[in-house]
Amino acid sequence: MTYTVEFLKMAAAELAGLPKDAQRQIMKRVDGLQADPRPSGVEQLKGAEKFLRIRVGDYRVIYSVEARQIVVLVVRIAHRKAVYENLKVLASRVSGWRTRKK
Repeated sequence: MTYTVEFLKMAAAELAGLPKDAQRQIMKRVDGLQADPRPSGVEQLKGAEKFLRIRVGDYRVIYSVEARQIVVLVVRIAHRKAVYENLKVLASRVSGWRTRKK
């Protein structure tokens, strides 16, 4: 089963602000999520929202797997030092996304 990858606006803006070589590496890993949304090395973050995280060099990609819509929703892309800030705000944005998709 192939998943569709979608980005929250915030994640797309974060990706666009990164250096080009980092963008290419991240997109290569994100594209791989279409075939396998839970690749080796993925970790589930603690919290109410079941976010997953993959590492790409010094950057982290936080995402959610939406099985009903067959979508991998990329929620945040940031440097490893800042990526875990405000996860509760991200959870509310994902809830809003889900509401719009119904």
